[in-house]
Amino acid sequence: MKNKRRTPARAERKVEICVVGGAGHVGLPLAVVFANKGKRTLIYDVNAAALERIAEGRMPFMEEGGEPLLRRALSTGKLVLSADPSDLERAATVIITIGTPVDEFMNPDTKVMRECIDRLLPYLADGALVILRSTVYPGTTHWLENYLRSRGKRVLVAFCPERVVQGRAIEEVQKLPQIVSGTTPAAEERAARLFRTIAPEVVRLEPMEAEFAKLFNNAYRFIQFATTNQFYMIANSAGMDYARILRGMKKDYPRSRDIPGAGFAAGPCLLKDTMQLAAFSNNQFSLGHAAMTINEGLVLYLVDQIAKRHALDRLTVGLLGMAFKANSDDNRASLSYKLKRVLEFRAKKVLTTDPHVTTDPHLLPLAEVLRKSDLLVLCVPHDAYRKIKTARRPLVDIWDFFGRGTAV
Repeated sequence: MKNKRRTPARAERKVEICVVGGAGHVGLPLAVVFANKGKRTLIYDVNAAALERIAEGRMPFMEEGGEPLLRRALSTGKLVLSADPSDLERAATVIITIGTPVDEFMNPDTKVMRECIDRLLPYLADGALVILRSTVYPGTTHWLENYLRSRGKRVLVAFCPERVVQGRAIEEVQKLPQIVSGTTPAAEERAARLFRTIAPEVVRLEPMEAEFAKLFNNAYRFIQFATTNQFYMIANSAGMDYARILRGMKKDYPRSRDIPGAGFAAGPCLLKDTMQLAAFSNNQFSLGHAAMTINEGLVLYLVDQIAKRHALDRLTVGLLGMAFKANSDDNRASLSYKLKRVLEFRAKKVLTTDPHVTTDPHLLPLAEVLRKSDLLVLCVPHDAYRKIKTARRPLVDIWDFFGRGTAV
């Protein structure tokens, strides 16, 4: 069936849940789960190409177990699609999966959220529950309630942040506790009842508490990566293999078990959410600023270390992996592209490859990159790289993915 047949007709457009931005990484898995729990769910999105792909039963991005559940939801009629905001008019619950981006000054930008809300305003029914799902700047939930009230909308407003690992959202949203908050007790209770249908437990917080909880989780993870990346740079500068040191630190020692390995800490959330906390604290979040400097600076450090050992201007450098994390097809905010830009100024040529990313027309087949490169940099430890032969040429592998050590 084509997308046109999946789009709800006027006569049957009443749905229980509408997921706004529902073709994206946050919205689509959630919509699929609700639909498979028997709730008539509408995906509203302006991305026509993604809607067409979804209507054909294909996930537009990698999601474990996603396509069988997507096809089942479509076949039962519990999942419907639309690019027309008027189709959400009678939805009892509207879940907005658009978060707060940051602008060029690293400050939160509410423009996207405001534009989204303005587009939906004519179709929000009185008494509807509006849930913010993506990460937002502290205070956004109450701002939204006031904004809607000022425009004559009598709706309930809640914030229920997603807390899943990208690529495993369908599994984790049904296994992890769900944080629930609302600007009124009625909003909180409605949101709690809704998420109890898919999550094993709900954790109730006040809206700003929930907003902070989401930001703190991501910033803490970002700081963890910065700590281990700083350790890596210290060890490497001393001529030591950090992977060997880390294995010794963690061997049967429970207090070190949570220290991650070195590597690129990137993606659409960790850096952005750390920036939001920094902005909220009037740039007094010194740990966050240090983490940003370390994680973003790791790329420059690696290039400098490579240049000390190799004549970069004479070498073709091959970058293995352009997604922001392993076994993902999402290249948003990937540090691989920062590394590519820096190397393009210093190396003879830069070649890139990735087995999963489909949105970059400049990617080459792995075999071609391996054949033409004088030096390789493992940017992302995809499982697909396990069997490649790298012994014939210099390899930078700060992940210790190939077991050759992390020293550059």
